Amino acid sequence: MSTTICQVMGFLVSSLGVGGSIMATAMDTWSTQDLYDNPVTAVFQYQGLWRSCVRQSSGFTECRPYFTILGLPAMFQAVRALMIVGIVLGLLGLFVCIFALKCIRIGSMEDTAKANMTLTSGIMFIVAGLCAITGVSVFANMLVTNFWMSTTNMYQGMQNVQNRYTFGSALFVGWVAGGLALVGGIMMCLACKGLIPEESRYKAVSYNASGRNISYRTGPYKGGSGYEADPRTRKGVGYEEAHRSEDGRRPYPSKYDYV
Repeated sequence: MSTTICQVMGFLVSSLGVGGSIMATAMDTWSTQDLYDNPVTAVFQYQGLWRSCVRQSSGFTECRPYFTILGLPAMFQAVRALMIVGIVLGLLGLFVCIFALKCIRIGSMEDTAKANMTLTSGIMFIVAGLCAITGVSVFANMLVTNFWMSTTNMYQGMQNVQNRYTFGSALFVGWVAGGLALVGGIMMCLACKGLIPEESRYKAVSYNASGRNISYRTGPYKGGSGYEADPRTRKGVGYEEAHRSEDGRRPYPSKYDYV
């Protein structure tokens, strides 16, 4: 029962993480204009991964997409790629996880197959969460670098007017979504251990003796020289008596009778 709960909870948490990653990627507020020095302005600018927008004080908003790919910074394109890879892996993980749920029976699928599918989806969720967290962190590092460079230029008098950008709401959504996908993937990997049948975990063979218990006595090895006499050719009273039956007669003639 605990395995099923862990699996279902991992699926739900991962679904929230993947959905949050999609929402963060589509949002336009990855970076917003810093209003610390100028709180009252007629124009407010904010940017996303796919377009930049301008909102006027009258409420009119105009967005302009990026019409170039090669003209964008390399780190900016890397953030795009990380978010897209995380979304694709997350969607594939959700698709695999649906068929791996223990509460859903599809044909004659064994528990071992469900365990493998659960582990696969968990790994996909973990990688998707790491991609989202890495992409958002790289973009945040770009914002911090540009912010302090703009601030330095403003205080040195190199530029009188400089628009500075700070963290937007999309960054926080991406961080939370990546964390949820990561936690959901870990829960799926933990649920995989409980789905493996007991007989497949410990494959051991026990051998039981069907006859009497035979004890073997060990002793030092005694090597022969090769010149010992054959015990069958030895003559003696004890040896002849061994061939006699209880009534004193030999059951069959011995070769010693003819000597």
